Amino acid sequence: MSKKTKKQQLTFLKLPSTLSEIRNNLNKDEFDSINLFFQDESRYGLKTFIGYCLAAVGIRPIVNYQHKFTNTYLWGSYSPINGDSFVWEINGVDSNIFEAYLNEFSKQNPREYKIVVIDNAGFHATKNIEIPENIYLLRIPPYTPELNPCEQVWQYIKQRFKNQTFENIDQLKKWLHNMVTDMDKDLIKSIVSNHRYLEIFEKIILS
Repeated sequence: MSKKTKKQQLTFLKLPSTLSEIRNNLNKDEFDSINLFFQDESRYGLKTFIGYCLAAVGIRPIVNYQHKFTNTYLWGSYSPINGDSFVWEINGVDSNIFEAYLNEFSKQNPREYKIVVIDNAGFHATKNIEIPENIYLLRIPPYTPELNPCEQVWQYIKQRFKNQTFENIDQLKKWLHNMVTDMDKDLIKSIVSNHRYLEIFEKIILS
């Protein structure tokens, strides 16, 4: 068994005790429910993202291409429990944006206690930021992106983003807005569902 696999297992062995502690200590006068979210960021730009596509045998597909470096980012949190989501489109990634994002996220269903799975990006450091009272950050081990199913949301979007060109950043932002808003709750649950998290969450929180 690899060291990476052992580390993943240890993480999930600790998850039941973490969720039990959260449930037992939750102020039920302040919060009505507990939800689980996967959070991450992804960059999108005007430089054409080339990807595979279907074509007739012997035909080499041709796509428009442009080499521009204007970018923006999606910050997203997605729940495998009920399909809720909270997404920002903003140009940048840093700790100030992270803090502002969490503050705005906390205002969505403020009486819901949000357990938010995050990775170890440098701007996710919490030493000098204030975390809202209804948010608990659950950090995955380093170099384990497979433990954050929000990555699968970005794969879903980028599969539809490939081979497209946009004249300007406003067109790109409009495309991203439409893509995000068209993703309904059932679709989100189907993308970020992860049996390892769900089994533990349902057993401890929903039972």
